Amino acid sequence: MAESMSIQEIIKILTDSGIEENEANVEVKMLLEHFANYGVKDIISGNKLTTEKLELVKEKAELRAKTRQPIQHIIGYADFMGEKFIVNPSVLIPRDETEFLVRKAIERINKNNFKMALDVGTGSGCIACMIAKYTQCQIIGLDISSDALNTALDNASKLNLFNKAIFRKSNIFSNVKPGESFDIIVSNPPYIPPSEKENIQTEVKFDPEQALFTEDEKGLEFYEKITKDAPRILNKGGYLLFELGIGQSNDVKSIMEKNGFQNIKIIKDLAGIDRVIVGNL
Repeated sequence: MAESMSIQEIIKILTDSGIEENEANVEVKMLLEHFANYGVKDIISGNKLTTEKLELVKEKAELRAKTRQPIQHIIGYADFMGEKFIVNPSVLIPRDETEFLVRKAIERINKNNFKMALDVGTGSGCIACMIAKYTQCQIIGLDISSDALNTALDNASKLNLFNKAIFRKSNIFSNVKPGESFDIIVSNPPYIPPSEKENIQTEVKFDPEQALFTEDEKGLEFYEKITKDAPRILNKGGYLLFELGIGQSNDVKSIMEKNGFQNIKIIKDLAGIDRVIVGNL
């Protein structure tokens, strides 16, 4: 029982720092599994934790509480669509909202038997890797950050997707090669305006700024740049899919219409929020 109390004390370290109790419970479970190889089965079976392992978990919880560094950075990975993706300060931590975008892309790829896809701003490679895993598509992931691309390559290697998910340094489409064309382009672009920098959660501040913020005050900069140039590399009938920031759906729809996209649909997530926009040429 003393051991159980110690785990409760570790949870309290997080709740005392302002982390909600449910979240603190989940995070301590993650710390126990990662640093002590101690899971639910061990708790049920009454298996004991060594003092050394408990101290290590406590130390990591104190780091989380003191710095508000995301738990994913502390353990080195994030769960996304059933896989563990390597993450670090060079990439955006994959989020549930992006899983919704990926599933909508996979639906269209498989329905239309698409063969070539492009992921703009690939970051950790989570979008590209999951599309490669669940479709017959080959996908190229583009990013301006060399460190992000190295992380994406590590994730593709870990998932044995080297032949299907390819990564390339590129400022949007600058390194798309002559003659290359795609059936579908997917992007979760930066969409937070600079005026929101002071209002974001402390944990989000550990994500790379270039993956979060635009230079314009509407957060539309990358939607405009990608949509403007997408038609020259999209095949006829090809799709463009974006993840949306809150309140941006109508503006992004107008941008897509202006650039020749048709059959534009705004798709709400399970919370009823406009989350994905899709259109085709």
